[in-house]
Amino acid sequence: MEDDTGTDPHADPTSDPDFDFDLLCELTETDGVPGYEDAVRAVVRRELAAVTDEIRTDAMGNVVGTVEGGDYEVVVAAHMDEVGFMIRHVTDEGFLQLDALGGWDPRILRAQRVRVHTRAGPLTGVIGSVPPHTLTDEQREQKQEVSDVYVDLGLPAERVTERVSVGDPVTMHQTTVQMGEHVTGKALDDRVCLLTLIDAARRIANPDVTAHFVATVQEEVGLRGAQAIGVDLDPDLALALDVTVANDVPEFDAADHVTELGEGVAVKLKDSSVITTPKVNRRLRDVAEREGIAHQLEVLPSGGTDTANLQRAGGAVPVGALSVPTRYLHTPTECAHVADVDATIDLLTAFVESETGDHDYSL
Repeated sequence: MEDDTGTDPHADPTSDPDFDFDLLCELTETDGVPGYEDAVRAVVRRELAAVTDEIRTDAMGNVVGTVEGGDYEVVVAAHMDEVGFMIRHVTDEGFLQLDALGGWDPRILRAQRVRVHTRAGPLTGVIGSVPPHTLTDEQREQKQEVSDVYVDLGLPAERVTERVSVGDPVTMHQTTVQMGEHVTGKALDDRVCLLTLIDAARRIANPDVTAHFVATVQEEVGLRGAQAIGVDLDPDLALALDVTVANDVPEFDAADHVTELGEGVAVKLKDSSVITTPKVNRRLRDVAEREGIAHQLEVLPSGGTDTANLQRAGGAVPVGALSVPTRYLHTPTECAHVADVDATIDLLTAFVESETGDHDYSL
């Protein structure tokens, strides 16, 4: 894609990622809120179909690409959905009010561009923000809620009601670009991990175990797709991929950073939904050390991932998790370091390739 100057808006000569940056742009710029992951699912199916022995989609919309190996079965999962909204009301004047799908800080929503996904096709809109000098003191002090914002489509009310229905999904409208040593855009949570899953699947050939590469749905609203996968596949071992908090920015103490950009893939020890299996995270660390892959440890005070439902949905399963450190989560300007993305792909590949089914993960 080129802008009107003839230059590629995704390019930045200061960074040169080893991973498939064009695919990352396609994944992040494709829209898909929880329950409406269709367009993202099409990209994932296309990519996994080329490198797996079997590809299928279940009734919830989870995608499973299987590489046949031994009787021991491993699930590697990343979620397809992004945080977004659903239209809950259309006003008489033609403005749209929203219901959140996933966690949002309402303060960041004002003056953002969005895409409304109607049955007849997408419409561009903006979330309104009135000039600050026109606000009363009471309005300035009012607590912000998602239900208080409105979307302006720039259309007369009658045309809005013709095109838009209650329940139509809404996503942020943002491109993905390279910014120095980082990549930034919307939906890095969790499309950057879909990229790592796909790139690892491309590299892994003739594994000793059967590997299921899974793209799950509805993670942002309760880890729902992973729960179904945990029952349907009933794996011997599960590994979840997600982004994690990197608060390595001003106004945070070092103890609250959780992870830091540029320090490598994060091996999750716990979040508020799961404590990963000690022997699994120990082997992840051992593989990283043996292969010389930069890594750090993640202890996340709050927030959950698919790891939790993979661990217990179909009975007790040993689990591990890899995370891509990411700044500014659940905003249109999420940021990850290119080296951390590469490290995640490297460790995931090395871990699955070295899995024989003979490692003892018992407690």
